[in-house]
Amino acid sequence: MPKWRVRRAGPADADLLSLVANAAFLDTYAPSLAGADLVAHCLKNNSAAVFAKWLADPATVVTVAEIEPGFAPIGYAVLTAPDFPIALQPGDIELRRIYTLRQAYGSGIGAALMAQAIADAVLVGAKRVLLGVWDQNARARAFYERNGFSVIGTRDFVVGGEVHVDPVYARGL
Repeated sequence: MPKWRVRRAGPADADLLSLVANAAFLDTYAPSLAGADLVAHCLKNNSAAVFAKWLADPATVVTVAEIEPGFAPIGYAVLTAPDFPIALQPGDIELRRIYTLRQAYGSGIGAALMAQAIADAVLVGAKRVLLGVWDQNARARAFYERNGFSVIGTRDFVVGGEVHVDPVYARGL
C-alpha cells in the first residue's frame, strides 16, 4: 500500500480540491448519468470558486487526503452548515462531501477522512453529523453504516433533469 496523509486544506488548495472533486464525481456517476448533465453539475458545484468559498468560511472544515510520492491529492471531505429539507437540531453539522478516487479504495484513506471529519465536528461543538448519499451507491452506504450512521430521512438531489431521492444519514457525537 502506498503511504498517504490527511491534512486540513487551506486557501491555496482550492484548485486541487476542484480537480479531485470533479474526478471523483465523474468516476462515481459516469456510468449512470448523462454526460452533459455531469459536466454541468461539476462546473457549477465543483469549481475552485466553490472550494475557495468553503475554505474562507470559518464554519467550514475542508480536509484533503494526499498520496506519496509527491503528495498528489486523492480524496477530500467538507464539513459545513447543514442544507437538508428535514428538521434540523441545534448542533447539527453536515458532512457535505467525502470522496476518494477509486485508487484509494481499501487503503484506509476513506476511514481516515471520516475519522478526521468526526474529530473536527466534535471540535466545533457539533452534536450530530448529517450526510446525504446517492441511494444507488451501496459501497458508500455500507461505509456510512459501518461508521455509525443511520437513515433519518430523504432529500431530492438533482443532476441535470434527473431527480434522485437520496437517503439522509445521521450520527450522534
